[in-house]
Amino acid sequence: MYQWLKALWGKGISQYPTSDHMKKFLIVGLGNIGAEYAQTRHNIGFKVLDALSATAEFTYETVKLGDVGSFKIKGRNVLCLKPSTYMNRSGKAIKYWMEKEKIALENVLVITDDINLPFGTLRLKTKGSHGGHNGLKDIQDTLGTINYNRLRIGVGSEFGKGKQVDYVLGEWSEEERAQLKERLHKSDALIRSFVLSGVAITMNQFNGT
Repeated sequence: MYQWLKALWGKGISQYPTSDHMKKFLIVGLGNIGAEYAQTRHNIGFKVLDALSATAEFTYETVKLGDVGSFKIKGRNVLCLKPSTYMNRSGKAIKYWMEKEKIALENVLVITDDINLPFGTLRLKTKGSHGGHNGLKDIQDTLGTINYNRLRIGVGSEFGKGKQVDYVLGEWSEEERAQLKERLHKSDALIRSFVLSGVAITMNQFNGT
């Protein structure tokens, strides 16, 4: 029996087949730590998780490789992670918490900004390239796969040639801030749907809204 269990748990981060493990989820908001980044477009992942903590009534604790909080919804345990590794090393924190909490890859959702989508557009995907996004590139390299769930939130592309970095590290405009609350509410609903109904149903319900 011991050898069987040892073989089972040695299969890697994405293979945790028991029902208990299938009830555990990891929601990751990408961003950069520090007050200077808090209101920037690149930190939309952090912003979504901060809004979620308010509605789900939990708090974050600074622990290894990030700020972590958790809540339960209909028998499912949801761990929320804001990596403290900075955007370019996001994969390290995700892999650590997946392994520590034995969370299957299919139950991970990464939330990130996307300049290729109009402001506020939500697009949930189960796989895809990093598209030049340094955070997604590190996750892809660290996990060794492009097959992970990601919620891409459009931040628009209102910048001139060579100004992409300044734009994503810039703060929201007044018009964007006025619309952001509703977008955060919609993202909150999407996350809950992902946990309760699965990625396919959630994609059909929310993509493009």
